[in-house]
Amino acid sequence: MSDVVDLIMKDHREFERMLAQMESDPTSRATVLPVFATLLTAHSRAEENEVYPAASAADGADDVAHSQEEHVEADRLVERLQACDPDSAEFAELLAEVAEAVTHHLEEEEETVLPHLRERLDDDRLQELGEAFLTSREEHLGAGPGDITRAEVQQQARNMELEGTSGMTKDELQRKLLAEAESEE
Repeated sequence: MSDVVDLIMKDHREFERMLAQMESDPTSRATVLPVFATLLTAHSRAEENEVYPAASAADGADDVAHSQEEHVEADRLVERLQACDPDSAEFAELLAEVAEAVTHHLEEEEETVLPHLRERLDDDRLQELGEAFLTSREEHLGAGPGDITRAEVQQQARNMELEGTSGMTKDELQRKLLAEAESEE
């Protein structure tokens, strides 16, 4: 089995491939977008639940908080994209925005969070995280960007180091996360 860094990077290459396909072949958008959205969501939730807490504990809290903000923004963008007609000009514009945001996130994560994990965690721990990542990702396959539990939103808030969120409803938490992510742009 591959370690968590290899697994994450494998997903990253698949995201890039699907984005390129939707950009270059508009006829594929209606079939590729649901797969892309599902995999991206499952990947993000698995990182947030399993990988980011470990990365944060290994002195990577600032990088994790930034990556978490980018996940919140990507969820918002993909949700908007899914609401568009794949043949419309608006879809093409949003797809370009999604591609830019996701590509930026992948590059930053591969330059900061993932190398930090390799430096700070031993091989056994990276393998354990790989197993946990795969299990969590599998549990979230089939979910879309809007399909998130209150507990998962609370984990996002912890990853972003937001305080005073324990008494908030899921909707209040999501608004606070989105506001925080937008303020960082």
